[in-house]
Amino acid sequence: MPQIQKLYNACKASLSPTGPVSDDALEKIRSLLDKIKAADVGLEPEAQTVRNWTGPVSELNGPNGPNQSLPPIKYIHIHESDSFTMGIFCMPPSSIIPLHNHPGMTVFSKLLYGSMDVKAYDWLDEPSPSDTSQDFSSARPAKIVKDTVMTGPCATTILYPNTGGNIHCFHARTPCAIFDILSPPYSSEDGRHCTYFRRSTGVVDSLPGTIDVDESEVAWLEEFQPPDDFVIRRGQYKGRVIKT
Repeated sequence: MPQIQKLYNACKASLSPTGPVSDDALEKIRSLLDKIKAADVGLEPEAQTVRNWTGPVSELNGPNGPNQSLPPIKYIHIHESDSFTMGIFCMPPSSIIPLHNHPGMTVFSKLLYGSMDVKAYDWLDEPSPSDTSQDFSSARPAKIVKDTVMTGPCATTILYPNTGGNIHCFHARTPCAIFDILSPPYSSEDGRHCTYFRRSTGVVDSLPGTIDVDESEVAWLEEFQPPDDFVIRRGQYKGRVIKT
């Protein structure tokens, strides 16, 4: 059985409209996603290009400056249901996916190939489960949980609703491909819409006394609209057909 089919079968059995059904189910998906290679999803030619990459490695403030026009990103849709979505983001060099959240969602991610800068945060003042308003109009404190360079292929990472770096951003140094499984999927009608953030440039409040964390690990984030040149286009899936 193709690896992508095994992964789909596990997701179908292990993910529900409220997320993973158990810790064992979560680990099953993690182990199967770990085994997925670019060739399993029709991206071996692109992965080979990266293995032979001789082009420039993009830095956060490269030779064209931080305001350079961003190349478009491709999203390759594989599957979507009420319980989960499967897809791949293909990022050209220098492209950026701005800081964004995954409210109430568990996210499995695997970098199939390429090298990228990753920053991830978790809210320090996470509202109670009964608070569904999610007002991001003012800056809120978040703890930096990841600030690193990732090079694929690498192990699966998991973001949880309130931990693990649920708010993250990517900056591609070389061509990259990120395989994502989201459970449950984004759904505006269920209060799970994607919100983009940036570091606040205004005056921020002091941390509440109940929060015990080094302020050097804190960033104040505010909602913003991504620039007009942030474009994600639909790509064609060229891997093995999944039997649903």
